[in-house]
Amino acid sequence: MLANKHILLIIGGGIAAYKSLDLIRKFRERGTKVTAVLTKAGSEFVTPLSVSALTGEKVFEDLFNLTDEAEMGHIELSRAADLIVVAPATADLMSKMANGGANDLASTVLLATDKRVLIAPSMNVRMWTHAATQRNLATLQSDEILAVGPKEGDMACGEYGPGRMAEPLEIVAAAEAALGDGPLKGRCAIVTSGPTHEPIDPVRYIANRSSGAQGTAIARALMSLGADVTFVTGPASHPVPSGVNVVPVQTASEMLAAVEDALPADVAIFAAAVADWHVANAGDSKIKKDGKGLPSIELAENPDILAIVSQLKKNRPELVIGFAAETDDVIENATSKRKRKACDWILANDVSPETGIMGGSENAVTLIHNSGADVWPRMTKDQVATRLAHAIVDHLGATE
Repeated sequence: MLANKHILLIIGGGIAAYKSLDLIRKFRERGTKVTAVLTKAGSEFVTPLSVSALTGEKVFEDLFNLTDEAEMGHIELSRAADLIVVAPATADLMSKMANGGANDLASTVLLATDKRVLIAPSMNVRMWTHAATQRNLATLQSDEILAVGPKEGDMACGEYGPGRMAEPLEIVAAAEAALGDGPLKGRCAIVTSGPTHEPIDPVRYIANRSSGAQGTAIARALMSLGADVTFVTGPASHPVPSGVNVVPVQTASEMLAAVEDALPADVAIFAAAVADWHVANAGDSKIKKDGKGLPSIELAENPDILAIVSQLKKNRPELVIGFAAETDDVIENATSKRKRKACDWILANDVSPETGIMGGSENAVTLIHNSGADVWPRMTKDQVATRLAHAIVDHLGATE
């Protein structure tokens, strides 16, 4: 979808600017023309020569450069591209965008454009969570500025939290979604993700180690292909994807209700690690140790969301996909689960502790369907998501 498209990349000042070089490379690999505007602060982190070498184009830096204005004025620069991407989008650039500032080439281009704008915020966690930045973000969102990220993680300054710029492939996916009439345009998808928290009392709960990373990657991959995605997520540690309809839930019952509210849909992917049981006698107040022995906890089965949706008589999605996280006899157990639940596909993965998959960045899955099983090599969760999304395109296209 990015082939023969033209992207204007504005590189702000921040340590994440080094990722902009890889981002240019990723765009060029897809046949995209990239023209870059490098801010003065951005040039402290990457050089005009390195940017120009990767784009194969002249780099624009100065609003008052007479030669640049004669060759391609800032008005033409702001409108010649199909999409403007700001990466990294610093707190300063976001403030200028939200408040109409135009005192350098980057901010002037952004104010003069009539094209869609995608920002990839990057800054210190305290700057990101500051009320002023959040007000600016709300203004930009109301102005229909698109955003991808930021992610949570370690900062160059030594702090930890949200503020890391999205990875280049995430930005590419967001750009594809912004530009494309992808093969899933007009299709509706539901993706569940993360764990559920089943309360024992107001303080404690039953949960698992799911990070939500795989579900997030799947939602992002479907969105990049044009799908309208409803993302139903438990309290995951992984940041939610941008550009999808996020429905946060806590319990399995809440997740089922959210999925039912999102129907009808063309495809439903159940990547969430839903707790099998909830506490039937959950306390209304914190359970105290009273010296009389262990408290009695009664467990009851949670609703089987995958089975319920798979067996719907009305509003059943055309394609229902489940996950089978197993520690023993992975293929056999997953094959049995697919038949028992009546879903179309099951992605089986070995989550034994030694694999490091649960909560990790990679996955190794086997796609089980009516005709057999396709073993996929171990790859990143983003790569799994991309492969699954294209398999969905092939299936839905074949059944139209």
